[in-house]
Amino acid sequence: MKLKKRKKTGLITYFFTLFFVIFLAFLVATSNTKETINVNNINTVKSLKASRIVPITNINLLNESEYIKVNNVLEIAANQNKKIEFEGTLTGYGPDCVGCGGKTGCSPRQDVRNGNIYYTDKNYGKIRILAADKTIPCGSIIKISNYKHASGDFYGIVLDRGSAVNGLTMDLLYETEKDAIHLGREFNINFKIERWGY
Repeated sequence: MKLKKRKKTGLITYFFTLFFVIFLAFLVATSNTKETINVNNINTVKSLKASRIVPITNINLLNESEYIKVNNVLEIAANQNKKIEFEGTLTGYGPDCVGCGGKTGCSPRQDVRNGNIYYTDKNYGKIRILAADKTIPCGSIIKISNYKHASGDFYGIVLDRGSAVNGLTMDLLYETEKDAIHLGREFNINFKIERWGY
């Protein structure tokens, strides 16, 4: 009987030790598989593994020299994450417009009732806030040209939506609705999507 107890105790100790050794081996193996690859420019990457971690939304890293010209929202949707440009309409709005809540519709839901019509982007700096069609993701950077109320080309970031903002129309945020209405509607504005999303 004592022999059976010793065998039983020995087997339990053996299996416990075996389980413990396997568990430790598993922990060591999984802790050694983590690696960090930082890539700033995809053109200098030689490793396929490294190139997969570059965000697909950052089109500045894509190896395309020319923009694809699109003519409607369906073509915008079909060319997501590519360098595209289109001609459209630019209107204006203020945070005090009818139906406006005073905060942008996209994260970080910036309060714009204080006249703050700019957003500070980590890559593009201080840029204007835009409302755009839902086919263009929040956080997208748009280069705007041919706007007569600006001294030259300028950048905007899509941080808002609106029921009247669809298709090839974008809405530029002004301090008040009165300022926006005074400037009116501009046609034949050139829009270039420089970055898709954040």
